[in-house]
Amino acid sequence: VQLQASGGGLVQAGGSLRLSCAASGRTFSTNVMGWFRQAPGKEREFVTAIRRSGVGTVYADAVKGRFTASRDNAKNTVYLQMNSLKPDDTAVYYCAASSRVYLATTRGEYDYWGQGTQVTVSS
Repeated sequence: VQLQASGGGLVQAGGSLRLSCAASGRTFSTNVMGWFRQAPGKEREFVTAIRRSGVGTVYADAVKGRFTASRDNAKNTVYLQMNSLKPDDTAVYYCAASSRVYLATTRGEYDYWGQGTQVTVSS
């Protein structure tokens, strides 16, 4: 599976961005798609995960109520709508794919990773 993330950029605090992650290859392995982020000097952390059906999702407490994950299986694409952005959201955002049948929330549960897209939120 190859994952291509896009949509990052520079935005002011309070603004919005939508990230996209297009999957290709063995997409039947992408039961669960996740987003992680890594800020400078920090560990990569879980943001959200979404099931293939698009019905089940889970969010990190830090983004709950502000971020929304969705997916279009016909396009093999998952999205991350980020609203009310804060400077603390500044990080490289990575999409990842997991063959697990449950909503995986740790790095080790994901089998494939995209290259990351930079999100910078100015105050």
